[in-house]
Amino acid sequence: MTLWKRAIGAIKDKNSIVMANFSKKCSFRNPDLEAAIIKATSHDEYHIDKRNAQIVFSWIRASPISLRPLAWALSKRMEKTRSWVVAIKGLMLMHGVFHCKVPAVQKMGRLPFDLSNFSDGHPRSSKTWGFTAFIREYFAFLDQRAFVSFEQDNRKAEERPLMLQQLLKLQKWQSLLDMLLQVRPRADNMKVRLILEAMDCVIIEIFDVYSRICSEIAKVLLNIYSVGKLEAAMALKILQKATTQGEELSLFFEFCNEYGILNANEFPTVTQIPEEDVQELKRIINGVSEKTYKDEDFKEKNQMAIVVREKNNPIVEQREKKGALKTIITDKWVVFEENNGSSNEKNTVAEEAAARNLPLVPIDHVPVYSHYEIPDLISF
Repeated sequence: MTLWKRAIGAIKDKNSIVMANFSKKCSFRNPDLEAAIIKATSHDEYHIDKRNAQIVFSWIRASPISLRPLAWALSKRMEKTRSWVVAIKGLMLMHGVFHCKVPAVQKMGRLPFDLSNFSDGHPRSSKTWGFTAFIREYFAFLDQRAFVSFEQDNRKAEERPLMLQQLLKLQKWQSLLDMLLQVRPRADNMKVRLILEAMDCVIIEIFDVYSRICSEIAKVLLNIYSVGKLEAAMALKILQKATTQGEELSLFFEFCNEYGILNANEFPTVTQIPEEDVQELKRIINGVSEKTYKDEDFKEKNQMAIVVREKNNPIVEQREKKGALKTIITDKWVVFEENNGSSNEKNTVAEEAAARNLPLVPIDHVPVYSHYEIPDLISF
């Protein structure tokens, strides 16, 4: 970005802030919130204003009625911009809003703006096509994520069997994971701080979506012997899809590691689902399975495949200690622990340093399932 272009961008941002400050506060406008949104989505590609992003998140958490002025201000800014910098910052800000865990946000249904046909205003499209593609893919995922969350939070009591509901939910989350894996830098000139920061948000979302898929598959496998052929056929397709996605995740993590994503060394290695589980589903579909869900001996013998062993070899555990959340990857299972150093002073310094480097999308606490084994989808 040239000095002249940075100066023009700064002038545009300043004028927008002045106009926001002179606007009257009403049901769909909040000058203070609008100013924070403009600062958080500035034209400066070398600076990410996380302080004002956190101010926006605080407004939403403290007062859900702030969602309407946020949607108005952000959509107005996104729909008129032709800057890939402003567009990516706007998507990251909206991504962070989704993670505020406010019920009103989950009921949005769709994003309040449309970037599906976004195009940067640079006169030479050969320099910005990668950024344009990144923005369109990122937007497509967030828009679909909003729709899936809306469906789950607003669905009425369904007459469908519980297993069928779980399988349909799994299919939707696997579709979201497919869309997530499409969000990546594709051009040689995209190794800039803003793209790396956006990729951190994408990777955090991948862990969240993938953990949901793992837990749902564990529940399905626990009760798979009590279902009919239709559900078994759906479950088989889901396991086959999970196998394919496991291969794609491995390639995606390798790409991110080579590209220099911040937490590349923390990526686990994804392995395949055991072939015996797939074969057993095929036997159920063909009506030749000799195992039944009522057979307690079968449950005990096959506990390794579907239930956590709690006494001698705990698979997933949670220990509460002081400090920050830490993820530990074992040779077979993903374990989530909370850990802390021995000195409070060291913790304070570390927390202050880490706060400056936190991604806009917070890392959600992944639920620990003490009664279900997470399938063999992630291992080290």
